[in-house]
Amino acid sequence: MAAELTAMERNMKRRQRKRDLVAYSFIAPNFIGFAVFTLGPIVLALLMSFAEWDGSNQMKFVGLQNFINIFGDDRFMASLKNTVVYSIFTVPVTLVMALGLAILLNQPIKGRDLFRTVAFFPYVASLVAVAAVWNMLFTPAKGGIVNQILMNVFHAAPLKWAASSSTVMLTIIMFSVWKNMGYYMVIYLAGLQGISEDLYEAASLDGANSWQKFIHITVPQLKPTTFFVTIMLTINCFKVYDIVYMLAGGSNGVVNKSAMVLVYYIYEEAFRNWKLGQASASALVLFAIVLVVTLIQFRGEKNYAND
Repeated sequence: MAAELTAMERNMKRRQRKRDLVAYSFIAPNFIGFAVFTLGPIVLALLMSFAEWDGSNQMKFVGLQNFINIFGDDRFMASLKNTVVYSIFTVPVTLVMALGLAILLNQPIKGRDLFRTVAFFPYVASLVAVAAVWNMLFTPAKGGIVNQILMNVFHAAPLKWAASSSTVMLTIIMFSVWKNMGYYMVIYLAGLQGISEDLYEAASLDGANSWQKFIHITVPQLKPTTFFVTIMLTINCFKVYDIVYMLAGGSNGVVNKSAMVLVYYIYEEAFRNWKLGQASASALVLFAIVLVVTLIQFRGEKNYAND
């Protein structure tokens, strides 16, 4: 009897191992891709942040010297400042514009679907194409459409926009808001459509006006959506690169370094100056900043929910 039980147990364990292998075979391709293209580079970047390496010679351990070097580098500090400024202005403006569009296009107006498509189009359009159109509209020359409006309608002097160190960051922020607000508008639309109409009807019976409904019903009900949008916007702002490169980059770098952001700095240090150790240290600092900001936002959301 004991022998039969032992044989049954072995068979059950064998079948369980087969089921485990089948399960692992399904997740293996995704895990291998994650390990090779995400986990591996992260570990390598962590190791290189404490080493000096130009990609060809032997790697040399230097401890914390790379972190000392980057915090003593004016370009890194400028890129850190520019990234913070870009995030501080882009996040709230994009959030407000996306929410405003969502509320407007959630109303039963004629051509609503067309307007939604138009608002969402910049997000899905090619960055190269929309950046080219944007540069045509905001060309520094007097013949630019925006400068023509400034001169003829507002009687103001033409601006150089992305070609000037004083207005390049403003141009990048405006472009980012315009390109990305359609995506977050869709998220807000989903949140708005999840709010029960009974709440608004009850508020109307109590004599609440539109502003009171917005403050006391719409905003609280959209709190989880707003939290998600804020987190995603913050992370995307800190890792911005492509927009800066398309509007203010090029073979000679960013205009007067006044629009240099952290990811652009990492790119230049790694693939132009071949200081892979300092680039990795900068990437680790960027990761730490995003992690801290995200944890603070999560803590704030948790405290707000408890209140």
